[in-house]
Amino acid sequence: MRSPAAGIPDPTSAALWGLPLWLWVVLGGIGLFGVFQVYYWVGHRLGSRLYASRLGRRLGQENIRRVEDAVRKWGALAVYGCFWVPGLRHTLPWTAGVLRISYPWYVVASALGCLTWVPVTSFGLYSVIWGWLRLAARSPALAAVAAVMAAAAVTVLVMRRRRRRREAERRPEDTLTAV
Repeated sequence: MRSPAAGIPDPTSAALWGLPLWLWVVLGGIGLFGVFQVYYWVGHRLGSRLYASRLGRRLGQENIRRVEDAVRKWGALAVYGCFWVPGLRHTLPWTAGVLRISYPWYVVASALGCLTWVPVTSFGLYSVIWGWLRLAARSPALAAVAAVMAAAAVTVLVMRRRRRRREAERRPEDTLTAV
């Protein structure tokens, strides 16, 4: 009789470039935590001058105001939540530094964010990549179809976002000409 676990690979045997996957996850979490501390202190040091920088102009004043409002309202909880929102992950920490939220709470929130977001994301990416490679080994044509469908979905999402952004940029102009 065959063991039910026979088809399940040992999770500790996963490796990338000779290092076990768990070590990559730990190193990624430490690296991201370090980056979050740098973001905070750069924002803290530069203050509102950061908004006039190239990064601040690229983000846009309206977006910066929305992020500031979220940080003012939620504080360190916004820092934790930003891990799960792709656009905020690397912009909110700067704003938290500019607003000078409590650094001990910022450290706690960013540590908890790293402890939860990095393993979940690493496991998800690992699962998707190895699942696609397993599919490619069994059926290269089906794997190609899956890759094309994924690329098409990403393209549709990007096009929708760009269209919405263009429409949002046009709206203020329309209201000015209608007055």
